[in-house]
Amino acid sequence: MEKIVITPQIVEEHGLTPEEYGHILTILNREPTITELGVFSVMWSEHCSYKNSRFWLKKFPTTGPAVMVKAGDENAGIIDIGDGLAVSFKIESHNHPSAVEPFQGAATGIGGIIRDIFTMGARPVALMNSLRFGKLNEPNVKRLFDGVVRGIAHYGNCIGIPTVGGEVYFDPTYQGNPLVNVFCLGILKHEDITLGRAEGVGNSVYYLGATTGRDGIHGATFASVELTEESEERKSSVQVGDPFMEKLLLEACLELLQTDAVVGIQDMGAAGLTCSTCETASRGNSGIKIELDYVPQRETHMTPYEILLSESQERMLVIVKKGKEQEVEDIFEKWDLHASKIGEVTDDGIMRVFFKGEQVVEIPAKAIAEDAPLYQRSYKEPAYYKKLKALDLDAVKEPNDYNTVLQKLLADPTIADKHWVYEQYDHMVITNTAVLPGKADAAVIRLKETDKLLSMTTDCNGRYCYLDPYIGGMIAVAEAARNIVCTGAVPLGITDCLNFGNPMKEEIFWQFKNCVLGISDACKSFGIPVTGGNVSFYNENPDGAVDPTPVIGMVGLIQNSDYVTTAGFKQIGDEIFLIGPIQSNIGGSEYLSIIHSIKGGALPEFDVELEKRVQSCCLELIRQRSIKSAHDCSEGGLVVAVAESCILGSGQKLKLGVSIVLENISGRIDGILFGERQSRIVVSAAPKMADALIKAGKKHNVPVTRLGVVTQETISWTVNGKKVIDQPVKESAQNWKGEIERMLS
Repeated sequence: MEKIVITPQIVEEHGLTPEEYGHILTILNREPTITELGVFSVMWSEHCSYKNSRFWLKKFPTTGPAVMVKAGDENAGIIDIGDGLAVSFKIESHNHPSAVEPFQGAATGIGGIIRDIFTMGARPVALMNSLRFGKLNEPNVKRLFDGVVRGIAHYGNCIGIPTVGGEVYFDPTYQGNPLVNVFCLGILKHEDITLGRAEGVGNSVYYLGATTGRDGIHGATFASVELTEESEERKSSVQVGDPFMEKLLLEACLELLQTDAVVGIQDMGAAGLTCSTCETASRGNSGIKIELDYVPQRETHMTPYEILLSESQERMLVIVKKGKEQEVEDIFEKWDLHASKIGEVTDDGIMRVFFKGEQVVEIPAKAIAEDAPLYQRSYKEPAYYKKLKALDLDAVKEPNDYNTVLQKLLADPTIADKHWVYEQYDHMVITNTAVLPGKADAAVIRLKETDKLLSMTTDCNGRYCYLDPYIGGMIAVAEAARNIVCTGAVPLGITDCLNFGNPMKEEIFWQFKNCVLGISDACKSFGIPVTGGNVSFYNENPDGAVDPTPVIGMVGLIQNSDYVTTAGFKQIGDEIFLIGPIQSNIGGSEYLSIIHSIKGGALPEFDVELEKRVQSCCLELIRQRSIKSAHDCSEGGLVVAVAESCILGSGQKLKLGVSIVLENISGRIDGILFGERQSRIVVSAAPKMADALIKAGKKHNVPVTRLGVVTQETISWTVNGKKVIDQPVKESAQNWKGEIERMLS
């Protein structure tokens, strides 16, 4: 065994508390080696063990008739979509690496989430992302934004998987700590499902893919601390990706999984070789023995500590049936990749690691993978909560010029068109993309050789979650579902990426707890299972924590292409309707933030039962072919939603406008125009379908209001006999489409 002295300072440097170190001594009944301490350090980090969050994550509904692999059991969940097919999807964060090294941080985030999907036996067919940055007029934010987008584009484009959608927010809360959440979806047949388990005594353990270097060591623990001014020095904790190597690895693994040689497979993500070995052994109720001398290395004189903790990219661990080793080696030789036998499965439940003939690790596999200490952190309501919620919105002065307000909102980078982002992504590779990015509320891809299509979205409003974490969490789920429904799809399941500050701070943990409960209750109400996800704590810098941002990735199923619906208006003379309530307050809105520089107020009323009825009504109208377009009403409120539908429906020659006339409207005009009340969908239909819409509203017990008609050239709003907005669509489009490029130039 290695001769070392473990001091309290060394324990602290590994991110372990004295109590946790005491637990390690109890498990081992001796002092650990320095390598064993490193193993415990990464596996018991928040990033790998969820020691501060697991108690609350158990509140999520994770089962359902279509769930084939549920959350927490494997690298990603799997949902049945019928006809022998299934989907596997997951979202994860790469926040701290992207803050330090935006290009590689984002790129390797893409590489990691892709491996999570094909390790399940699924072929990855679509990528999305959810990005958060500070104000775009800040030089460092421009650098981070540019680097992250280029990193995502580089990896996705090179590997040949389309990036089909996502979202981008800009807010001061993310100034020093951007959020980079990446999503991947794959398709597989039921019989191709593969699990990450080490079973069968004597079966071989193979290392596949790229060589191991010193990049990414302690990446998992780096993701489990706050960002500081010294974080720039932690660039060694950021991995370096090679998408061309990953493409070879993906194809080789999928070919290998078509044989009967594989018992289990696991990617080497956070915690690298350590995680993949102990987790597969733990799931398989077995032990595992590996020899580090056989691990392909690209740097000289690497220690066992470095080899085990390295997070070098594009690597997999595979458990191979005894006698099938040559088949594995032949496939990987064909793809010009390493396939090195590094060990075997044992029956003693112990993870044993040898280096140069010496045993450097001897730990019960389940103790590392499953016995991390679990905490129920204390929490308390933040001082700001009741104060901001009680803000007197009636004291906010209504503007004199609503045209200027609309122009400013459309030019706000959070609302503005994101074509600068998605035009850098190859969204047409594989030719599955059925709806181009930006044309609908969610991305839509076709499933070749079937009539089915899949809809997918990412969604969350961090400001809502800051002002009311429970309702904000519910709204994140509701709006994601609304986006899916607006494309003609039925929601199947969600994956979440829970981005929060330091869980040791009681106010932060109060936000986390309430957001989780909101998400859980919304999912239960909708009947949508949580298939997996990621918790990202410590999103904090010396200036404070980010707003609580529990990003929801949701997938839905469209039975055939006739139901695919987009957001743009289609034809002059079509009538415009609002499904859902028209009144709204301005609390928590983009309007209140951008125009009045106020972050506060009670959120607009949200009723999950009304939300469900609104979505059912919209979906029924789509299936009846009664409506031509559907667009969720969210940031910027009703006027922005209608303006976007005008712009999206316009061509180079014909500019579609609207004439909206509202009578007998009570309440604040700015609330009607720019409030962000939920459970609202703007739709358009041929005049002959008006009765069908009114009838559907009555059937589902939801308000359906005729707003006006699709016209040409001009956006016109008249409220209670007064024209409050009157501007050319061309002018609105210029504000909406060009602002991000102007700010970056």
